[in-house]
Amino acid sequence: MQSIQVADYLNHRPVTFSADMRIEAAVEKLLQSGQSGGPVIDSNKHVLGFLSEQDCLKKMLEATYQNESHSVVSDVMNSDPICVAPTDSIVQMADRMTVNAPKLYPVCDEDGRLKGVISRANVLLALDKHLHDTYESGNRYV
Repeated sequence: MQSIQVADYLNHRPVTFSADMRIEAAVEKLLQSGQSGGPVIDSNKHVLGFLSEQDCLKKMLEATYQNESHSVVSDVMNSDPICVAPTDSIVQMADRMTVNAPKLYPVCDEDGRLKGVISRANVLLALDKHLHDTYESGNRYV
């Protein structure tokens, strides 16, 4: 199980944002994607930050009260995202996800370029598949 890596289960085509994107446009992208957040990247796919539904919710609520919005993604994004490596173990990711709040992590290469994202659902799928494979292989010899 330790040999199963993040790279085996990551989403290679996540929703992403640019730092100068308006919050309203970012919210539309989030809603269409079904993701709970996504990496903020530059033109070279370097991860600059992370934008979550919670970040957007706060800013959209504020805009509702003020009846206007002038915010862009860089105003509300988390500028210190936790990136994981494609070679990280799924078991380590599962352990990390039971304690830390992020539901979704950017997966970056050693240069900080985005390779995809890994979610709790991706990790659950990997664990579930492993358990089913183990169960099936164990019953073959009975």
